[in-house]
Amino acid sequence: MTGILWTASEAANATNGHCNKDWNATGVSIDSRTSKRGDLFIALKGPKFDGHDYAAKALEKGAVAAVVDHKPTDLNCRDSVLEVKNTFDALRLFGKASRARTNAKVIGVTGSVGKTGTKEALRHALCDQGKVISNIHSYNNHWGVPLSLAQMSKDSDYGIFEIGMNHPGEITPLAEMVRPDVAIITTIEPAHIEFFNTIEEIADAKAEIFSGMTTGTAIINRDNPHYKRLAQLAKNSRVKNILSFGEHPKSDVRLVSFTSDCSGNNIEAIVCGRRLGYRLGLPGKHLVQNSLAVLATTFALNTDVAKAAQRLSELKPLPGRGNQTIIHLNNGPIKIIDETYNANPASMSAAIHTLGTMKSSSCGRRIAALGEMLELGDQTYKFHREIGPALIKNKIDLVFACGLEMSEMFQDLPDKMRGGFSETSNGLIGQISKKVRPGDIITVKGSAANKMNVIVDALSNLEKATKNVGEG
Repeated sequence: MTGILWTASEAANATNGHCNKDWNATGVSIDSRTSKRGDLFIALKGPKFDGHDYAAKALEKGAVAAVVDHKPTDLNCRDSVLEVKNTFDALRLFGKASRARTNAKVIGVTGSVGKTGTKEALRHALCDQGKVISNIHSYNNHWGVPLSLAQMSKDSDYGIFEIGMNHPGEITPLAEMVRPDVAIITTIEPAHIEFFNTIEEIADAKAEIFSGMTTGTAIINRDNPHYKRLAQLAKNSRVKNILSFGEHPKSDVRLVSFTSDCSGNNIEAIVCGRRLGYRLGLPGKHLVQNSLAVLATTFALNTDVAKAAQRLSELKPLPGRGNQTIIHLNNGPIKIIDETYNANPASMSAAIHTLGTMKSSSCGRRIAALGEMLELGDQTYKFHREIGPALIKNKIDLVFACGLEMSEMFQDLPDKMRGGFSETSNGLIGQISKKVRPGDIITVKGSAANKMNVIVDALSNLEKATKNVGEG
């Protein structure tokens, strides 16, 4: 950010705080490690750290002031501070004040899967139709949402805010802070179902996003079996319009056809009565669905839908969410598809299906390296056993698995498909490294706690190892 985001007086008024000096901030930060010159540093207290201990470091790096609820001993009287009663409350007040002062059209994005991808696709689609702000990374929780709002300048044209949850009631206060003009629910799936009695309860929790709306438009997946429930919950709130998307013949934004290749999809859709052809620069049918939600949103915002669709051809996968890397071994290349950010039944199924559509070389194989899915409660066994049939159906050649919940699924696979098993991701590294060969395509996926990224790192290092051998 280069313009002034917060003046000292604006910040003091927003937080009911007191500034000892005048200053102008061009950004907002809560992490001294990434704090930049011109930032306003907010010293939050967490279970394992206290940001007050790092306020001096942030100021040394060029932060214009530190938001504190007590003055750290390592600060001196010359340091600029904004004193408040509670720094976390101040962060929320910054978010609310930022939302109140802008005329931007604000979009809220939630759903069991696809939130970050849809947010990023929408940001990319709108970036040449106005000034756009969105959450950095997946900052979608009780501190990430207000921080993202606090970073929105007054003159923004569009604000896109991803809102996440894993318990009932989490979305309501965030939705009331964001107050979306357009709310997207990507889909409802059994993610985090450990904390819910039924999937219907997950739908109800996601529909909390409508509680922050006083009018506006709800964008809902019509192919999802919970569409009617979500639409009714939207109507029960103050939502003015509902736009649906999907393959369902009554969808307002309807998928007509698509063809996939290793780098994306060519799509034909009808957007509120207008037939449109476009390319999505990402592979996978689930991402085709997300693109429909993006176009529904651009229509609701009264922007140039065709121009937005054209921008989608330039999309690239996010790290850990399907990004592809080519590794060159001595005898040829292998392709790694990194899906290590997280995993639930829906995203696992999507990753396997996408791998199944990939065409390897004549001697190459489709390989899946899979870790456990977490937060599934008493349905853990069921969802892990369902992975095996999906692997067979999608003609995956070789499977490596880690984690005890994966063991029975792995043993049920045909002998020729069983590549190797370990209780940990580290234990799979040697097994995969020995069996991989040129032409292979390898998808690596699992819940974040499985640390499946170590496998991606190890496979990437094979290129360096083969180069060193060749040099010898």
